[in-house]
Amino acid sequence: MYKLCFALLCLGFSGSAMAQTNTFIQQEPLSNNGSITIAVSGADGDLYFEQAEKNEKNGDLNDAVTLFGKAAFEYNNAKNFSRYGASLLRLSNVHYLMEHYTEAEQVTLNVALKTYSRFGNRVGQMASYNQLGKIYLAANKLTQSMWFFTQQGILARQVNNNAAYIDSILGLVQVKMKKKEYSLALKDINRAELFAKTTKLNQFKGQFKLARTSIAEKKSTLK
Repeated sequence: MYKLCFALLCLGFSGSAMAQTNTFIQQEPLSNNGSITIAVSGADGDLYFEQAEKNEKNGDLNDAVTLFGKAAFEYNNAKNFSRYGASLLRLSNVHYLMEHYTEAEQVTLNVALKTYSRFGNRVGQMASYNQLGKIYLAANKLTQSMWFFTQQGILARQVNNNAAYIDSILGLVQVKMKKKEYSLALKDINRAELFAKTTKLNQFKGQFKLARTSIAEKKSTLK
């Protein structure tokens, strides 16, 4: 069932995107808590999306996958590409939560990222890079994970998105910790923390503290 839905999404994207020349509404697809902010609506897609969110919250992840897929299909048919991309990232994230890393990768890399890139939605591209970094990290594909977190950071600097830049560094910290490169990870935390202070971004303090604690614990086990 999932493979059929994924194939339909890909076919729908390739057909409609070639005829569509409008750009995305610039929006923040990922908020700091990992959720996706939606700016526009479409009736059928909205109903599926809302129910999918409820199922995800309640732990009914299989149903959430189905409904996020249906929402994406409806948004794509309606040429509502902003919500289409957002639905794809949510679909990918549910697969990620279920440890279906191949499916999560396919949705993000082959559909969501291509959609955002085609229409020049830089925020969506950064969100896709971050999602791929997370997926590859969980799948222990550390070279790929580092590459996508790095791409997020490069793009974030180009568009002056300071929060996304710090988020990309924190992703790199996780990769280096998994590679047991604790000194390098700590340097990245220091760099991100200094940048956060300079740009007056306070929402990352908890993540900095947690990363430092985790590094200290892991280093202590090596002694």
